[in-house]
Amino acid sequence: MIADSVRAIWCRELQRDDISVDDNFFALGGQSLIMAKIQGEFIEELGVEVPMDQLFLNPTVASISAYIESLGTVTR
Repeated sequence: MIADSVRAIWCRELQRDDISVDDNFFALGGQSLIMAKIQGEFIEELGVEVPMDQLFLNPTVASISAYIESLGTVTR
């Protein structure tokens, strides 16, 4: 499931283990440098490139996972 992978990436990059699918990235302390790392992890682990603007528009695990699934290009 994409959401599980996205959540794991967020937990690792935000150094938290209590992130839910509805938590807001920015409310969790996320900022642009961490966002860039997450963007790289999406490419590395999921094989999908997510534009930075989509990360801003979809600031929860649930919303960015839905966006990624809508692409239909996840290779892993």
